[in-house]
Amino acid sequence: MTAHLRIVAAGPSSTVQDRGRIGYQRYGVSVAGAADPLLHAAANALVGNPAAEGAVEFTLAGDSLTAEGGPVRVAVAADAALAVDGEPVPSWTSLRLRDGQTLTIGPLRNGTRGYWAVEGGFALRPVLGSVATHVRSRLGGLDGGTLKAGDRLPLRLDRAADRGEQRLDPSLLPARGGTVRVMLGPQQDYFTPRGIAAFLEEAFTVSHEADRMGCRLNGPAIEHARGFNITSDGIPLGAIQVPGTGRPIVLLADRQTTGGYPKIACVIGPDIGGFAQMRPGDPVRFRAVDAAEAGRIGARHRAVLAGLPGLLRSAGGFALTDSARLLSFNLIGGAITGWD
Repeated sequence: MTAHLRIVAAGPSSTVQDRGRIGYQRYGVSVAGAADPLLHAAANALVGNPAAEGAVEFTLAGDSLTAEGGPVRVAVAADAALAVDGEPVPSWTSLRLRDGQTLTIGPLRNGTRGYWAVEGGFALRPVLGSVATHVRSRLGGLDGGTLKAGDRLPLRLDRAADRGEQRLDPSLLPARGGTVRVMLGPQQDYFTPRGIAAFLEEAFTVSHEADRMGCRLNGPAIEHARGFNITSDGIPLGAIQVPGTGRPIVLLADRQTTGGYPKIACVIGPDIGGFAQMRPGDPVRFRAVDAAEAGRIGARHRAVLAGLPGLLRSAGGFALTDSARLLSFNLIGGAITGWD
């Protein structure tokens, strides 16, 4: 039997995500992809996958999954309680599930999104070069939708490799705060100086109108200079539109491809994941950076992503909970008696 993971219970919007469907916005195809690329890459690093490999993104509440057809190595990058067959196990550490064992991921204690990855990745058919799920257009992932109880995720590997486990100390990852760095534009001329000052100097809070597509903020109204309609143009990741209400909307992974509201600024790439982890009621402030500073920040962020495997540490040897595997080891190197 081909190895797979059976979903016993699924969170409210768990989906398979990779780096996204790059290069198709011109055809009206949304990018999708991981909302927090750093944690997505961390989960993959723990099981030895490339950073862009497909993994499961869950929101607020975790999933429960059972290994079927062979041992499976998984890892969870999230601040959540984990258990295997009811016994607590650590997050941020790879673990080898035996055939029939069930991993349960509890609710997130911090943040909005967590990730779990499987060694070798999922055996899913790419759509336009990506397995990322875009639910609104039913593209990618498992049948284009969120995971649900009874789903089976096929795996590329029939058997997890026999090796030790790895752990990652999350405190080694870049700190995230309530200040989000942005580059102004491309339509900052559609806003008054007072409107731009309010955007950069006042505090906002994350509203309940938030999902993978975007997040509306509560706070001071941003004053327009000459209306709030433009000829529709492309929407980059992190674009901040300001409609007629004056309430900014930060657009995220599942954003629309084009839009007709003026964009006051765009969140720089390295800060997207931290923003996507904010919960309703969380405070947020914006700080403008120029292209040179954004470039330096981006270079440091790329170095962090590339260096994730170097942050891994051994979590010890194999878990000796499998009696068949235990009996396969030579655990005695010699013996002495009281007469020697």
